[in-house]
Amino acid sequence: MKKILVTRSSMPAYDEYCDEIKDLWETHWLTNMGVKHKKLQNELEEYLGIPHVTLYTNGHLALENAIAALNLSEGGEVITTPFTFASTTHAIVRNGLVPVFCDIKEDDYTIDTVKLEQLITDKTVAIVPVHVYGNMCNVEEIDRIAKKYGLKVIYDAAHAFGVKYKGLSSACFGDASMFSFHATKVFNTIEGGCVCFKDDKFVTLLNDMKNFGIHGPESVQYVGGNAKMNEFQAAMGICNLRHLNDEIAKRKKVVEKYRSRLEGVEGIKLPSIQKNVESNYAYFPVVFDGYKYTRNEVFEKLAEVGIGARKYFYPLTNSFECYRNYPTAGTEKTPIAQHTALRVLTLPLYADLSLEDVDRICDVILGEQ
Repeated sequence: MKKILVTRSSMPAYDEYCDEIKDLWETHWLTNMGVKHKKLQNELEEYLGIPHVTLYTNGHLALENAIAALNLSEGGEVITTPFTFASTTHAIVRNGLVPVFCDIKEDDYTIDTVKLEQLITDKTVAIVPVHVYGNMCNVEEIDRIAKKYGLKVIYDAAHAFGVKYKGLSSACFGDASMFSFHATKVFNTIEGGCVCFKDDKFVTLLNDMKNFGIHGPESVQYVGGNAKMNEFQAAMGICNLRHLNDEIAKRKKVVEKYRSRLEGVEGIKLPSIQKNVESNYAYFPVVFDGYKYTRNEVFEKLAEVGIGARKYFYPLTNSFECYRNYPTAGTEKTPIAQHTALRVLTLPLYADLSLEDVDRICDVILGEQ
């Protein structure tokens, strides 16, 4: 029985990667922001249309540092969504800030800006919205709210690399945006991530944060940590970036096949297509609501025949044991997010997934196998 994983990392041809890294055996410069690091940084700034990109060894530390760089008041409240990966909420709390959980919209699963504004108090210092599954948040309304109340905005854009809104890269919104380059993402550097921003003043600060605050052999000016992307990661990114548009085009065909099989089936809700958004086809979330099988039953049926799917995002971060004592924790306070979390399943999606395999997956879901 052929197994189908929920995701499969995109990789360049073996010879292409070997060719990219072979000069590392000559220089022996493997980390500390070498030639590959600088090359990838420059290429990403050009690709994303953003003045500054700071590379990290993973997306979580990129988000932590992005929040820290804004120098928010300790104990301040940060409005965010519980419909996300643990990293988002952890990055807020590890900066000494208090997460305030806002519900999501039913159509695209991003933060509900109407409810967001209702949660603002005199303790609110920032908003950390999440672009979900490649769906863009309502960036215009979030910008309006932030300016009205004097709040900082840091986007968790882990799912949105390569996405554009009205022709503008998802990197260009808010005070900063974080991308994850984890192996499972549309674009990967094995592990990795970055912070994108426009303000020149953050360049030195973010570099300090990720490199112990070292300015020279005898000068340490900031209490920083270690979060540098190494040269092998950067080389993988350089290679993968060359093929990104082709990878997205392949993913689009997979998504179109899913839609052709599952569209209009009673009890199956497919992801909405956002207006003015160029998608990266990062995920294909399906909500089973009133279908003949529950989400969990579909999950088990797929697993029985070697097909992986993921309950993503489940559980909500506002139900985590470590956050239960926070005032806005509790899934009852975010009913739409909870309703979705109990019913959503992300189906296998990657560039090399064959359309025949998509048919096989859909046959199981529809009870035709």
